[in-house]
Amino acid sequence: MDPVGFLKVSAFGIEEQRVRVTIYFADPPEAWAALGHDYGGVVHVTTWSVPDALTVPVSALFRKGDQWAVFADENGRAKVVPVSIGRRNNRQAEVLAGLGAGDRVVLHPSGRVTHRGRIAGRRGGGKLVVNET
Repeated sequence: MDPVGFLKVSAFGIEEQRVRVTIYFADPPEAWAALGHDYGGVVHVTTWSVPDALTVPVSALFRKGDQWAVFADENGRAKVVPVSIGRRNNRQAEVLAGLGAGDRVVLHPSGRVTHRGRIAGRRGGGKLVVNET
C-alpha cells in the first residue's frame, strides 16, 4: 500500500481522496485468473475487530458538555446516561463504560426528548427504535 493518499478530481468535478492498494489473493490463481487485466472491484477493509464488543448506534449519541451521552430507556422514561466511547465508524460506536448489554437507547433523539421524559418503544425493520412521546 502506498504510504499516502492523493487527490483525484472525478469526471463530475468532485475531489476524491484515493490511495493505491496492492491486493494478494488467498485463493489459488485458478479461482481469480478470469478477472483479467485492469479489472475493477470494491474492497471492504477491516481495520479493527472485537468479537464481543458492546456497541451502540452512533445515531443514539449526543454531546453533553465535553462527553458523549445517550438517552437510555428506564421504565418508559428517558434517562441521560454518560458513556465512554472507544472506536467508532459511521454506524456503530464501541461502548467502554456507561451501558450494559441489553440496554435500550433512543435513536435519533430530537430536542423534545428530555431527562425523565416519557418515551415509547416501537419495532421497525427488525431493529428496536425508541421514539419520544
